Amino acid sequence: MRRTMGKTLFETLSRKKTFEVDTKLEKDKLKRVLTIFDLTALGIGATLGSGVYVLAGTVAKSIAGPAVVLSFIVAAIVSSFAGVCYAEFAGRVPKAGSAYIYSYVAVGEFIAFIIGWNMFIEHTIGTASAAKAMTNYLDSLLGDPQKRYMLAHFPMHMQYMGEYPDVAAFLFLMFIACNYQPPTYYI
Repeated sequence: MRRTMGKTLFETLSRKKTFEVDTKLEKDKLKRVLTIFDLTALGIGATLGSGVYVLAGTVAKSIAGPAVVLSFIVAAIVSSFAGVCYAEFAGRVPKAGSAYIYSYVAVGEFIAFIIGWNMFIEHTIGTASAAKAMTNYLDSLLGDPQKRYMLAHFPMHMQYMGEYPDVAAFLFLMFIACNYQPPTYYI
């Protein structure tokens, strides 16, 4: 009895999704209209975050020095390997997808569940860091009024935390979240 329960649990966690290739065209399907240039621009836009612009100069100045060029070359090679992996997954799955769907088909449901939540966390942290970088730039352009006020009234003396709570970044994210309207073309 115990062995069948364990086998059932393993089978449940590792079940995989299968896709059948549809030969008929359906009206509600999205057409593939993106060109190589469009896909390249989307990939670059997703890869480049605010960290590229905020940290590249700091790292080049204080840590890497002239070797920063070598760092970018290594990063480009690693990124191209990731692109080849996504191309292989896209060949295996005939429908549009992401890392969640690709892992669901290739590895199983449980790993896809973990990857899906990791992607959620990744995008949340990326959005927060972009908002923080934007408000830091804006505050710096205005002469640091938020920084001076928050350091005077609400300093945070904790290791691995910011010097002060960034209220502008919080308000910016709340504005985006409250004004978000999902696209109507999702199926």
